[in-house]
Amino acid sequence: MVLSNVEFKDYYRILGVDPEADKADIKKAYRRLARKYHPDLNPGEEAEENFKEVAEAWEVLGDDTRRAEYDELRRFGGRRPSDFEPPPGWQSGADAGQHHFSGDFSEFFNSIFGGGGFGEARREAPLRGNDIEIEMPVFLEETLADCEKPVVYEIPVLSEGRMRSQRKSLNVTIPAGVADGERVRLKGQGTPGAAGGAAGDLYLHIRLVPHPLFDVEGRNLSITLPVAPWEAALGAKVAVPTLSGQINLTVAPNSQSGQRLRVRGKGLPGRGGQGDLIVVLKVVMPPDSGDKARALWRELAASAAFDPRSEWGKQA
Repeated sequence: MVLSNVEFKDYYRILGVDPEADKADIKKAYRRLARKYHPDLNPGEEAEENFKEVAEAWEVLGDDTRRAEYDELRRFGGRRPSDFEPPPGWQSGADAGQHHFSGDFSEFFNSIFGGGGFGEARREAPLRGNDIEIEMPVFLEETLADCEKPVVYEIPVLSEGRMRSQRKSLNVTIPAGVADGERVRLKGQGTPGAAGGAAGDLYLHIRLVPHPLFDVEGRNLSITLPVAPWEAALGAKVAVPTLSGQINLTVAPNSQSGQRLRVRGKGLPGRGGQGDLIVVLKVVMPPDSGDKARALWRELAASAAFDPRSEWGKQA
């Protein structure tokens, strides 16, 4: 008989199921709530207490003989009637050895079944650990080949009944050709599983670090190349940086500002092959260098007879 000073527990309400629910629905509700409240995944005393209540409810409603006795008690307001007949195979209290497990149940449970614990309930629902996602900054130069980088992060662990943060360090290989926004998966490096469940995974979100010279255009790189007016007019050999070293680029005579030159195979690597380097010409005027330079510019203006806005009159 339930102790008179022990509050009756409605295990059906705790699991959120109807008293007429079948075992499959009860099990489904238990698994969902066990994951929701499991202390390995949710820090705090409230989650731990909720998990204990959910596990205790499953310990009763998931066992046919316990559920039969509990339903009788529930039907009579928490007390067995004088003519109560236990279901076949039922044993109460200390005689029910096959129902004993390590751990602590509530006083209500103990007053009916004589003690027990959460061992069976934990074994019933192995829980996979949570995945962890962190951002991984990668320099453009590091994408040219496989690159080993250190990763330091924290995972929650249950220690002495409390959730604590544990620092974890790894050396990971970032594969060549990773793109901005891509995810690299490290299996089993997330939070530990519970009750024999597998550990979660660690996902590295690749973030390409902005480069002071290059812009990223898919697998191509672009760079703005300043050229002097006479280099654009007469042509020149100009040193241009790439991720793998300098190259000498030929600027053709009469090149225009904004013109794009393509250097094959000097972009970023990828599954479709190596991208290209796009060199954008930008004609840059020199600073004022005195009367002699201005005289030469006036001479050039007179001999060139060039009007850069001549097309405007045709369009008007």
